[in-house]
Amino acid sequence: MKALVTKTTGLWYEVRSDQGRHIARLRGKFKLDNKKITNPIAVGDWVIIQPNEGHANEWVIIEIAPRTNYIARQSPRKKGHAHLIASNVDQALVFFTFHTPRTSIGFVDRVLVTLEAFRIPAVIVLNKTDLCSADELAQWKPVSAAYEKLGYTCLQTSLLHESKDVLNVLSHQTTLLVGHSGTGKSTLINQLVPDADQDVSEVSSFANKGIHTTTFAEMFFINDSTRLIDTPGIKELGLAEIEPKELAHYFPEMRAYLGQCKFHDCRHTEEPGCLIKQKVESDEIAYFRYESYLSMLFTDDNRK
Repeated sequence: MKALVTKTTGLWYEVRSDQGRHIARLRGKFKLDNKKITNPIAVGDWVIIQPNEGHANEWVIIEIAPRTNYIARQSPRKKGHAHLIASNVDQALVFFTFHTPRTSIGFVDRVLVTLEAFRIPAVIVLNKTDLCSADELAQWKPVSAAYEKLGYTCLQTSLLHESKDVLNVLSHQTTLLVGHSGTGKSTLINQLVPDADQDVSEVSSFANKGIHTTTFAEMFFINDSTRLIDTPGIKELGLAEIEPKELAHYFPEMRAYLGQCKFHDCRHTEEPGCLIKQKVESDEIAYFRYESYLSMLFTDDNRK
């Protein structure tokens, strides 16, 4: 039977089929595949399940369907491995806040680079505008303009009071929610999926398998065609499957000029005749984006 993975604990999976929701475990042999992946199945995966003989209300995942896409981060616990965040995603909603908590532009850019690498469109949301000063809103204006010039949709809202604009971009999409804890992901879910808390409690009680909502992603349904994938609050996003020499490819504003520098192996740092640096100096590439590029290029903490 075909089913959609809606929640994981690392050992157990909540899946949804035409017959309802089920709790399933992974057949052992899959754990030997993808040795550089810490988790072989992600929320958003389509799988084939069958009853687990001798175990009432339990199922076994016997096959993982091919993915249209996926997104991964560098595993924070296992060096040289990637951790799947989600799969079969249409877009991502990236949350930014000035207060409680403060989000850095560098974090947003790190998320955008990861999404570019996995070819997932992004929408950036400035949330908690009711807490922003006039100066902070003025600071955001050129930043959002730079992002929109690159093709990223930017929204401003206070989700505690209004979610209409955000809902419009979510319709008929499977959307990954990304941001620090407290930036608004849970607020959005509670507004759009009123029974989310009750639903989570019910499944946790039924499964009794140690579901950790702060550690693993989970899918919520606004309706049959509109789904949200909530991710745990991420403090840092380690770049996965991105080599330093490839990094500039995932900055759209740099991509157009690659191969035109004086040196073919230019890293766009101190090399003479670098076209990228010239574009930064002429404000054709935003300086804050170039700073983010340098930070990612020279910071190896997130490549462990």
